[in-house]
Amino acid sequence: MDKRVCAVEENRDKCPCTYEPCSKKGICCECLRYHWERMELPACFFPPEVERTYDRSLGRFIRCYSK
Repeated sequence: MDKRVCAVEENRDKCPCTYEPCSKKGICCECLRYHWERMELPACFFPPEVERTYDRSLGRFIRCYSK
């Protein structure tokens, strides 16, 4: 069985999320699961100016990229 190791530190360094108390920063699988359960997407799916609004909704994602 293939067991992959999460590169938490590398992921954390590249994570564009500006929500500082986030406990999932760098643990992408947990971040994605958390947001998807709320019908949202993580910060890395949005341009910086949109990410800073914390509106991670699917609607906002579609509006960002349907232009």
